[in-house]
Amino acid sequence: MTRTLKCLCLFALAGVLAACSSTPPPPDWQMAARISLDRAAQAWLQGNDRVAEAEMQRARRELRSTGQPALLARAELHACAARVAALQPGVCPAFDALAADAAPAEQAYARYLKGQAIEADRAWLPPAQRQPVAEVADPLSRLVAAGARLQAGQITPAEVALAVDTASAQGWRRPLLAWLGVQREQALQAGRTDEAARLQRRMDLVTTR
Repeated sequence: MTRTLKCLCLFALAGVLAACSSTPPPPDWQMAARISLDRAAQAWLQGNDRVAEAEMQRARRELRSTGQPALLARAELHACAARVAALQPGVCPAFDALAADAAPAEQAYARYLKGQAIEADRAWLPPAQRQPVAEVADPLSRLVAAGARLQAGQITPAEVALAVDTASAQGWRRPLLAWLGVQREQALQAGRTDEAARLQRRMDLVTTR
């Protein structure tokens, strides 16, 4: 078979597959917003505020084009979740400004991020936020779950260690520093000064550029 014939066959096959597909491609704004949200979260976790803010603004522009405040509210929660993963307070003023138009699931998740979830919220939470921290597969979701437990005063030393390992494996400077700080404080409170010193050396290494 000649190269030209092979190309024609490939194009024909692609046409058949496209004709057989009953699922239309997602709209451009949806793909663009998703990509920018993911890039914003990754940049923020790595400590790159400039890139994080630029990507978040792109995502907001795409979502505003739909005229649906509920979608923008969901995006703001995505950004706030990354902050909870790095042990920053779960307050989310950008979401609060849109909360009146947010769906029940988003409102429940916002309370969860603040450490104010009620029993009725559980059914609305994502599966990862209904599991034990150790069973959460996604690294960011795992850190969010651990952060929410810390805010609620329910974190265990084993979960802190898991959060440290998770952030370290992903190379996420911001949450790694935060969780190492928690682990160091636990060591100091237990009188394990050698362990605290070792953890401080890790923190110093992370902050070295």
